[in-house]
Formats: sequence, structure tokens, C-alpha cells
Amino acid sequence: MSKALLFAGLAALGNALFVYGQRRSSIANNSFSYFTGALLITAICFGVAAIALRTQQEVNLFSNVLTTIIGGVGVFITFIGFYFLYSNYGAVYYVVYAVLSIVTTTIVVGVLIFRESFNQYQVVALILAILAIVMFS
Repeated sequence: MSKALLFAGLAALGNALFVYGQRRSSIANNSFSYFTGALLITAICFGVAAIALRTQQEVNLFSNVLTTIIGGVGVFITFIGFYFLYSNYGAVYYVVYAVLSIVTTTIVVGVLIFRESFNQYQVVALILAILAIVMFS
């Protein structure tokens, strides 16, 4: 669990940096220019990480075309959602995204699609997260 918490914290830090960048970026004629620049920097960082963290396993991109497309569309939808959420409501409304993300990722992807285990403590945590969105509204 401690490693999971460390990785989740790393992802949360990255997300906070992303939200900060979007909220602080100036509005231009093309409002998606921030995302384009951020994605370019992301691709460069992933390239460096792929070289630095090379493993023994090689990924066959041709056998993963469909899942790569699905993941890419998912990232695009996430970024568009972030753009409209933060542009219209601000970073405080991240809690709405976070709870909905918990529900869709944990229940739909984890439990229903991949049949991952889900214990009673996780059920209670999910209920409390849903209650947080009810209280927020």
C-alpha cells in the first residue's frame, strides 16, 4: 500500500502541475494551444523516460493498436473535459472530476471489465466519495 500511495501522490502532483499550468496560461485565439504545448512536452518526457527506464520487455505496437487508440481518445476526452471544467468553473471543481473518475475507473474499468477484487472498505470509501459530490453540489 505504501508504494501505491507514493505512485498516487506522484500522479496527484503531476495533475496539480497540469491544472496550475492551464489556469495560469494566457487565453489566446486558439484556446487549445496550451494543451498542444503540454502534450508536446509530455511526449518528450515519455521519450526520455522510455530510454532511462528501459525494461527487458518490448511492447509490440502493432498488437496494441486498438488499445493505444482507445487510450489516446481517453486522454483527449480527459483534456477537453479539463479545459471546459477549469475554464468555466476553476480548479476547486476538481473534486467533481475526481469522484466521477473514482466511480468510472474503479467500478466500470476495474470491477466490471477487469474483474478486480473490491473489498468492503473500498465500498465504504466509494460511498463516501459519492457523498462528497452530493455535499459539494
